[in-house]
Amino acid sequence: MHKNSKIYVAGHRGLVGSAIIRKLEEKGYSNIITRTHAELDLTRQDDVERFFEENRPEYVFLAAAKVGGIVANNTYKAEFIYDNLIIAANVINAAYKFGVKKLLNLGSSCIYPKFAPQPMKEEYLLTGSLEPTNEPYAIAKIAAIKLCRYYNEQYGTNFISVMPTNLYGPNDNFHLLNSHVLPALIRKFHLAKLLQQGDFEAIKRDFLKHRDGNIRTGSKSISLSLTSPTEDVLEVLKFYGITQNAISSTPSSSSSSIQHSTSNIQHPTSITLWGTGEVYREFLYVDDLADACIFLMKNYDYKEIGEFVNVGTGKDITISELAELVMSVVGFKGKLKFDSSKPDGTPRKLLDVSKLSDLGWRAKVPLKEGVKMTYDRYVRMGKK
Repeated sequence: MHKNSKIYVAGHRGLVGSAIIRKLEEKGYSNIITRTHAELDLTRQDDVERFFEENRPEYVFLAAAKVGGIVANNTYKAEFIYDNLIIAANVINAAYKFGVKKLLNLGSSCIYPKFAPQPMKEEYLLTGSLEPTNEPYAIAKIAAIKLCRYYNEQYGTNFISVMPTNLYGPNDNFHLLNSHVLPALIRKFHLAKLLQQGDFEAIKRDFLKHRDGNIRTGSKSISLSLTSPTEDVLEVLKFYGITQNAISSTPSSSSSSIQHSTSNIQHPTSITLWGTGEVYREFLYVDDLADACIFLMKNYDYKEIGEFVNVGTGKDITISELAELVMSVVGFKGKLKFDSSKPDGTPRKLLDVSKLSDLGWRAKVPLKEGVKMTYDRYVRMGKK
């Protein structure tokens, strides 16, 4: 891949695609092709093939996908399997049909069995049952891996796949129901901090920006606006697990909650998160993933990589520890609770990254530094 090679980044507005664009530009690649969803619907085969025929990209980063957290995966099962299957099939087939030199397909660590041995090696794929809450998405991603493999074997293409761990960073999805755990935590603690400060105007602006202040509680429907009364704001926040507590001089203690000092806080606030908080997750700053993708695209072919390669940090953390870290970065001082009646998802998802390490690449951004950069950008974007 040369600096003037024609490179198509599918999904360039998303978390991963935008990071790949940033990294390509940083490294001096200038002939980059992009299309918005309005300009090119990747679920439409004729449109995809016409685009490839007219533009003839030499290299393709397939980062386009329908993505979301545990709630979105559970709610939109049909869309998650259909959209992701069709996107992968259309782009991979068109890449073969119109002579793409190399394609890099982005997957997800959810492809592994729910109870896979830890850390998860590439060869554990399809050795057990998947986590039910994200099975549709996982099946689509597994199909994309197999498509790349079998096109390579039958047609001699050079299509490679990478399986990143949980990602976060600039341009993440911060929707409170449809996002992944880390961006959801960042936003929840930010909103709780604003509630502590009594800044209801900032809370309303935040909900308007992300368009998720519309809820139904029983027979009541609430749609937040800048003129919404305080009672409605509190009701919406409560729906998302953020509550304002009665002021007490003697904080209670409980084995199911983590206590923090509430001295000098005008509005004592608590947050309730789904699950036990004891499951483990691994997190990778998305610009690190982009760097790994370009490294692989430039230096390694499918015969050297095999069916796919894991991309991660090789380190994980419990959700409760992650929540503590985010609380510290955001500056929220309140009470954190966990609702164990809600699902945890897979008990642990730690990738074995020895294959990629042996190739000469390692993640660079520590988790706390990455969370701080992500939160700082979130705050800046909220002021625009």
